[in-house]
Amino acid sequence: MTQPLNILRIDSSALQDGSVTRGLTDLYIDNLAKTGPVRVETRDVSEPLPVVTPAWIRAAHTAPEGRTAEDRAAIAISETLIGEIERSDVLVIGAPVYNFTIPASLKLWIDQIVFAGRTFRYGEQGFEGLLHGKRAVVLLASGGTEMGSEVDFLTPYMRFILGFIGITDVEIVAADALKTSPPDKLQRTQEQVRALAA
Repeated sequence: MTQPLNILRIDSSALQDGSVTRGLTDLYIDNLAKTGPVRVETRDVSEPLPVVTPAWIRAAHTAPEGRTAEDRAAIAISETLIGEIERSDVLVIGAPVYNFTIPASLKLWIDQIVFAGRTFRYGEQGFEGLLHGKRAVVLLASGGTEMGSEVDFLTPYMRFILGFIGITDVEIVAADALKTSPPDKLQRTQEQVRALAA
């Protein structure tokens, strides 16, 4: 029996209804499911995660065997979120452009999962990502920001931060500059998403 593809779906749009990125994420996963069995775990970060606190920093910089119960509680959400990534084969990330970059809610998720000793480590050659053998699909939407332009701070950051933790197979599909593009721009992006999932 074919093992299901484990998908971690990450939504970050503040919109529930009418969100372009949520629609693209639905479309990608629905089409991927046509190619074989999938198992989807969802993390909606529009319900804000905690910010990194002094207690989190102290716990994260303490060796696991030296952590107190308070330390373990401070990093419990990070362990949960990292576990979701570890169980996945593919991360499907819906990322609207807010003020030329990622939503604050998605940055909170990143701050919780970029964790020394868990998702990256310091080595003789510098930083080394630890989450190997995974791929990521980032589905982007913007009103006016054009992907690859000098004011696009989302795509280079997402490629870098995912690569930093070891996920270097990253595909980005953009429904970008929707307010200034031809009316069929979203339709063309949807076709790209279907092709990527085929």
